[in-house]
Amino acid sequence: MFALLFEVFKSSSQASKMANAEPTNVSSAFPLPPTNYYSLHTDENIRRGRVLRPPNPVADSYAMFGTTYQMDDSIIRPLESQGIRRLYPQNCDRRRELRKLNHSLLVNFLDLLDLLVQCPESPRRAEKVDDLSLLFIHIHHLLNEFRPHQARETLRVMMELQKRQRIETADRFQKHLEKVMEILDQALQMLPENEDLDSKLLVPIDEMENMDVTSGDDSKNEACSPLDRMMCDIVDAM
Repeated sequence: MFALLFEVFKSSSQASKMANAEPTNVSSAFPLPPTNYYSLHTDENIRRGRVLRPPNPVADSYAMFGTTYQMDDSIIRPLESQGIRRLYPQNCDRRRELRKLNHSLLVNFLDLLDLLVQCPESPRRAEKVDDLSLLFIHIHHLLNEFRPHQARETLRVMMELQKRQRIETADRFQKHLEKVMEILDQALQMLPENEDLDSKLLVPIDEMENMDVTSGDDSKNEACSPLDRMMCDIVDAM
């Protein structure tokens, strides 16, 4: 009983310590870039030439993932250039060869399981592992040979999508244009003709043209100007 109480007290004290402990800062799995490097890349330093220049382009060869590559190498290197024995002809139906490789992979895996069950120390186990590795390499190589076709198909789908979007946008614009033209036609049809206008609201242009604006003596003696009198006559007529 005493031991049980001691364990409960111990666990509670550890839990309280963990609760009172300060939270730890989570750091990135990768190191941060050097501060002294990117802090110097300001517009002023770049203009004065005080920053480090980028490395020169690779001229002959480069190493990636422990493998040396040449600049003139093709994107998909042949199996022979990598020292790998080819299991299928150069010109073949890739889909049929992938099915055959997949079946061979399953058969070799079952053989490996049989060896591990019956005779784990058999030297054929390493041979089966090498055969499985070779089959995986060929499957991976065949899939990589589909990459250019996949890139072309992806580009074709993107262009078809852009074409369809542009056609739909042009159709919507044409529909809006036709709707606007219809509204304008309806508005023009609703306008009254010249004969239907109220003649009382028209300004007598003839009287204004025949008016002698140069008779300054008469206009000074009148109480209002002819234009004001004309507007009053129009208002009275309404």
